[in-house]
Amino acid sequence: MSRITVGMATYDDYDGVYFTLQALRLSHAPELADAQFVVVDNNPSGPVAPALRALADRIPGYRYLPFGQYASTAVRDLVFRVSRSPVTLCLDSHVLLAPGAVRAVLDHFEQRPDSRDLLQGPMIADGLDDGREPPSTHLDPEWGDGMFGVWRTDPRGADPRGKPFEVGMQGLGLFACRTDAWPGINPRFRAHGGEEGYLHEKVRRGGGRVLCHPGVRWPHRFTRATGADLPPHPARTRTQLPHRSP
Repeated sequence: MSRITVGMATYDDYDGVYFTLQALRLSHAPELADAQFVVVDNNPSGPVAPALRALADRIPGYRYLPFGQYASTAVRDLVFRVSRSPVTLCLDSHVLLAPGAVRAVLDHFEQRPDSRDLLQGPMIADGLDDGREPPSTHLDPEWGDGMFGVWRTDPRGADPRGKPFEVGMQGLGLFACRTDAWPGINPRFRAHGGEEGYLHEKVRRGGGRVLCHPGVRWPHRFTRATGADLPPHPARTRTQLPHRSP
């Protein structure tokens, strides 16, 4: 059995998947020597699906999982459902991990075999840790840009050697837990976002903690090369949701 499964859900983002996986394999090779990789393709009839499927011929442990019933960032729930590793790490298909991040995740859970924690880390800016922009360690429960959660910084997250600390919620560009402790995401979620805050509270109600580990650092690509900086399935407000009869 592999020690860890690394998975992601993607929608027409072959380049993101390719470079995220290859960066992981190059920079975290010792920790991922026997890892399983799961890619949930949320548009399996789309233009990049054949290329995503073909990665199985070149990446050991790679599993391609097509899912086209509906479009939602919440389909990453499937990463945990199919994982057969003790620890599952889920990230966006356009997130990179700083040196030592995978090791920090494994150490945390292997030293706590009964943990129900949800482990996350600081999102760092495109300039990486150059000191010009502080890392985003958590989200405050406020509305901003049509999303619930506004990025904030706790000074305890500045030092990658620091100890994990509890936070209320954090962006789900990267998160990990013991696979047996995964609380699940409601399958009625649709479109983009909405899991932030919901998942964190569900973890706490299940007896776990939501932790920011300063050593689990990650930059996130927000802008797409097409010029669109929104996902293909954008966030919806209540007034934009399809009408349902009572």
